[in-house]
Order: sequence, then structure tokens, then C-alpha cells
Amino acid sequence: MTASVQNSVEPLPFSYDAIVDALVDKGYIIVDDFLSQELTQALRDEVNELNSHGIHRAGVGRGGELQVNDDIRSDKTHWLDGSTDAQQRLLAQCDVLRNEVNRHLFMGLYDYEAHFAVYEPGSFYQKHLDAFKGRSNRVLTNVIYLNDEWHDDWGGELAVYDEVDELIERVLPKGGRAIFFLSERFPHEVLKTKKQRLSIAGWYRINSSTGSFVDPAR
Repeated sequence: MTASVQNSVEPLPFSYDAIVDALVDKGYIIVDDFLSQELTQALRDEVNELNSHGIHRAGVGRGGELQVNDDIRSDKTHWLDGSTDAQQRLLAQCDVLRNEVNRHLFMGLYDYEAHFAVYEPGSFYQKHLDAFKGRSNRVLTNVIYLNDEWHDDWGGELAVYDEVDELIERVLPKGGRAIFFLSERFPHEVLKTKKQRLSIAGWYRINSSTGSFVDPAR
């Protein structure tokens, strides 16, 4: 669900300007402690509670073309709607970044959508792009990790590739860490995990609606 929440955001141990500068310089940035330990815990508790009642398997495609494909991805997802305090705080923090990016880079980011993602042991997501040039309103992707600990040999890294398909990053899903990258530019995949992996995947979108076509629409 689309959400844009305006709440006060407490002081944070990173610079929004540094994120903006990195997007200009190389198109992506990894930010440790993007979320406080307390907010990471609250969101982790929330997704664990949701998962205990059953979360739907993620599909591939949009709208009427959405379908589950075990050969491409095997995670489960639940869309954020701002209905809890923890979600509101996260969305407010992400909205500050949206405004900062628009102020400095004039990207025209219109809104932000995100979902919880649960990867059970053995789950993965094959290499893909979040947006194809000129064919999507998703322009800036972020992934935020919620596990309280993660060991190097547990797998589940986000592998990020450049435009000539060379591996440039393997991001360990450490709690509170986030990665931001330009959606059209970086293919990426979630490597098979040996432990349950919890995260939030989000997209900043532009408004590409026309008189006969509404976009953003998931």
C-alpha cells in the first residue's frame, strides 16, 4: 500500500546528505544503523507476529499478471500500511529522505511503498531489476534488515551487480542496516538463506499517471 507519513524523526547516526551524495557518485549506498535498535526490534516483533498467523507467498509481476513462481523467488511478503506506531516511524524516516533527494537531485519522487519480506531457510530471490528503463515508476529502491544477529555463514546476502553484470557488493543482512540504490541500474538477488531472514523492501516512485492510466498503482 502506498503511504506517505509526516511525523517527527528523532536524531539519527547518519547523514541524509551522505546518502544523496552517494546516489550521485555511484548510484548506491549501504547505511549501517539506518534504524535504531529499538525501532528494528519493534518492526521485527511485528513481522514475526504477522508471520505466526500466515503471510502470503510473494508473486512475480503486477496486477492481474501477478503469480507465484518458485523458480524465481520463494519469500513471503506483507505490505506496510502505516497502521502501527513502528510502521509510522519508519515511513516518516523514509519520507524525510524522499524530501531530501527531491530537494537536491530533483528526482520527483512522489511516494514510497514497502513490504515486510520473510525468507525461511532455503528461500531465495533470483537476479532481477526492480525497474526497466522507461517502463516503471520505481526509481529508488531500499532494503532494510531486521534480524537481531546474522553470521557470515548463514547466507542470505543481497548480491548487487553493476551494469555489466559484475558483482560489486554482497550485503550481509545485519539488523538496522539499509541499502539504497537506483532501481533501473543495479541487478540484484537474494542468495539462498540458511536461517530465517527478515527485512523490509521499499521503493520510491515517481508519478507517471496520464489521463487514461493511473501510475503509481502496485
